[in-house]
Amino acid sequence: MRNALRQHHISFTHAFVGLFWAIRTQPNFQIHFVCAIAAVILGMYLHITRTEMLMIVFTILLGLTGEMLNTAVEAVTDLVTSEWRQEAKIAKDVAAGMMLTIAIGALFIAGYIFVPYLF
Repeated sequence: MRNALRQHHISFTHAFVGLFWAIRTQPNFQIHFVCAIAAVILGMYLHITRTEMLMIVFTILLGLTGEMLNTAVEAVTDLVTSEWRQEAKIAKDVAAGMMLTIAIGALFIAGYIFVPYLF
């Protein structure tokens, strides 16, 4: 049992290191993080419903997770090859496309929730 708890502690430590690294070093993650904070503050200011706030928080988590996954795909691709290869380009482009899809969806969800409160 003690060994299992130690392993979980080590796993959490690595997870937090990765999260803080993304916050410190990745400009797109920083932008998404600031937008996330702004969305939560706006939601509290507008007194959106609990269900709407849950949708906002879920969308934020999806976006931040997507950004970290995109960064991981890019890092692994760069680790595998430093030369230009079509397969590496596809991996990076598809990961970036995933993030773009999430961002567009997040804008639609934010608009659907916030616009009625603002107007």
